[in-house]
Amino acid sequence: MAFFDAIKTFFQSTVGKQPEAIDFASVQMPVFKVKVIEFSDNVEGNSGEIIARQLSAKEGLEVSYFDEPFNKTFLNLESRTLFDLIDKGQTILDKTGADVLVWGCREGNRIRLNFQTPRQYEDEELAFVSLMDSLYIPARPEAGAYPEALVNLIYGGILSAINASNAQIKIYKHYLLKKNIDCLSKDNSAKSLSIEYMPYIMNFLGIIYLSFAFDKSDGHDFKIVKSLFDTALKHQDLITSPIHLGCIYNHLGQLYDCGTRYLAKNPAAYFKGAIEYYRLSQKYLSKYTYPYDYGYISYKLSKLFFNYWRQKEDIQALRDAVFQLREAEKIYTYALFPEFWAEIQGHLGYLLSLLGSFTKSADISELAINSYKNRQKVITERREPLLWAECAESIGDIYYRIGKSQANKEALEEALEHFHDALYIFENAQQADRIKKLTVDIAKTNQSINQI
Repeated sequence: MAFFDAIKTFFQSTVGKQPEAIDFASVQMPVFKVKVIEFSDNVEGNSGEIIARQLSAKEGLEVSYFDEPFNKTFLNLESRTLFDLIDKGQTILDKTGADVLVWGCREGNRIRLNFQTPRQYEDEELAFVSLMDSLYIPARPEAGAYPEALVNLIYGGILSAINASNAQIKIYKHYLLKKNIDCLSKDNSAKSLSIEYMPYIMNFLGIIYLSFAFDKSDGHDFKIVKSLFDTALKHQDLITSPIHLGCIYNHLGQLYDCGTRYLAKNPAAYFKGAIEYYRLSQKYLSKYTYPYDYGYISYKLSKLFFNYWRQKEDIQALRDAVFQLREAEKIYTYALFPEFWAEIQGHLGYLLSLLGSFTKSADISELAINSYKNRQKVITERREPLLWAECAESIGDIYYRIGKSQANKEALEEALEHFHDALYIFENAQQADRIKKLTVDIAKTNQSINQI
């Protein structure tokens, strides 16, 4: 296939050298557990077992085949069965302790692969892969095995999907991705694949390289990743579902989003590109059909608008940040996503607090207080006392601002109560700086009460 030859042009200038040799023998390295779920196929076949066997040889993976029988009709990626897919996958993840599930579903003469991870739609910010990202492979491999380049592409997709939860895992994941990209750049064993696979393969090549280089302040890497996604879009006539197009636009949004944080040159253009691509993605991954993708994109848009506001002090950007976070809040509910919901409430409290201060709106400030109190429903005093105390301190600050501006004694007394709640926690934790600030805040609040 000609486009596998083109990969060399994209990659070799950056990763053409062999990765630096690292002696991992003396330390216990992370092992990523992968479960290949028996593929949903309309005929007797063993392509899932073949993939699992070939992946077992890959560094850093512990691969096993999951063939317990269950109904897989939810693998059609239709919105009405999406929740069943996510719930069943989460059950398997919890049961097996896997880091990544590989789903396979027959579509014509192809198998569609999708990757699921724990907390895939929560604020990890450590992986760029959506459950909707689809990689197609032939349903039947020649000579009982898939081309090594294709297996390396699946391997790269698995690595990219892993949430690197600590520094050690992040470093090792980066190392494996670098080796994976180097292998992909040198191997054209998948050249026999037909052109119909091109947009999906280019999308995953873009994801792999983005996962490797997302935090580098290098415009060259940005151009490489964009070229890969652009190539996928140039062949969008081969894309069989708008879901796949939405995923590509989402990754372009992620790319530009990274540009706003890691590339100092022309940041306004990166903000504009990220917002445009994220919003374009939401047209294909809409609120009512693919809510988790839509909601997570809204969450990312909120952060973008907030960072833009910090740079430009444009109050409308702050309002947009609040709106987008409200959109995410509607989808990531307390009942289904308590941890992520609590995180959203914390961000919402902060944004509404800022907006209430700048607009001098007591009503908006009250909404901020309510969001912080919502966060305390999950971040409880017993469970996470320091985070709980930070919320209490923030609530106290807002009540103080309301009370001071309106000469409202009740608001000031509320501030005093929350300041003391926070002070008790910080005193027990011996947080000297926080104790000093709260002591000053309490003194100011008492003074303001006495003046009314």
